[in-house]
Amino acid sequence: MNRVKQCVILAAGQGTRIRSVSAGLPKPLVDFRGKPILEHVIKRAHHAGIEEFVIVLGYGSHLIRDWFGKFCWPDNMSVKWVENPDYHKQNGISALKARNEIRGPFLLLMADHIFDAETAALMMEQPLAPDEVILAVDPNINRVFDLDDATKVRRQGSFILDIGKGISNYDALDTGMFLCSPTLFNRLESAIVDGDCSLSDGMRQLARERRLRALDIGDAHWQDVDTPEALAYAENDFHWRPYYEPAAALLAGYPAF
Repeated sequence: MNRVKQCVILAAGQGTRIRSVSAGLPKPLVDFRGKPILEHVIKRAHHAGIEEFVIVLGYGSHLIRDWFGKFCWPDNMSVKWVENPDYHKQNGISALKARNEIRGPFLLLMADHIFDAETAALMMEQPLAPDEVILAVDPNINRVFDLDDATKVRRQGSFILDIGKGISNYDALDTGMFLCSPTLFNRLESAIVDGDCSLSDGMRQLARERRLRALDIGDAHWQDVDTPEALAYAENDFHWRPYYEPAAALLAGYPAF
């Protein structure tokens, strides 16, 4: 079994779609239930068992560093900052910036996706081959807030055959949580066209090679909060689970708030 202790968080984007409520802050610092979105992401991943964070910054990076430095974080948690000067490009380029900091299997998260900590804990328990990536997927398509904006997934058994926002044939949604082997970086590099690539570009290559698998999250909750409307929807969702217990307890499940 993999001992996954590293996590990459992509936090470099400009957040143009949420600027009407961001008060000039980078999106990871936008308030969600009294705390910055990034704080929720870090704490939920840490309580799932992550100890080492590699956070890729870009737009407003000094503001995120300043915010982080104002708090006392757990002794068993470390953070490495990686700068992406090309933050105006797609998220695949941000992921590539973390390559030199990764030593083995790692969790990959988005700084604008809220999730149940138990989902991360479950992901980290999955067996992962050296050349694989596992994507947490949501089969409950009808409950998604903004289907047009969601990244869709088409599966065959446990394998993902196709992924993208524009695919017409799909049976699940991409939750923005990945368990990755370092092979991901090779696929992203080979997917670069004109100096740019998205995560989905790399994932499609893995899918063609039958190296992209899906983990069904069942009824667990998640939300992409990249617009004011999505943020408000997530704020009013009372199904978020607490995230202040260790991973072993998380895997046992909790009642809703």
